Amino acid sequence: MDRYVYVAIFTKDNEVYNISFPDLPGCYTYGGTIEEAYNMAKEALELHLYGMEDDGDEIPSPTPAESIQINDKKSFTTLVEAYMPLVRSQMLNKSVKKTLTIPKWLNDLAEKHNVNFSQLLQDSLKNYLGVYDHKHLFENKAAYKK
Repeated sequence: MDRYVYVAIFTKDNEVYNISFPDLPGCYTYGGTIEEAYNMAKEALELHLYGMEDDGDEIPSPTPAESIQINDKKSFTTLVEAYMPLVRSQMLNKSVKKTLTIPKWLNDLAEKHNVNFSQLLQDSLKNYLGVYDHKHLFENKAAYKK
């Protein structure tokens, strides 16, 4: 599925808003202002769902907003949306730091020629693996997971 909308419960506690998602145990966050809290809720929902997708977990159907009952006067509900194609793309394009080892003489020569090690490694890996972007991974996710 590409679009999810879940109910979030915001609870004002002293100077922060604590946020939870009744349908997603373990998905919690908080924010200092209502705006920050909403942005944090959206990010938490997106990352939680991305992790579930990546782990192959079944994503539960959202409970209708009108079915959520809150008895705490410091709490309220709101809907939070996650559009997963954007999240997936951002996560796949996120830079990951790698540590590698090469002989000193090779490092010295490469630095003398102003080699961009990160770009060279990316280009070399793409060429070696026969890929040029991440889009094919969605078509063949099983091969990607191996």
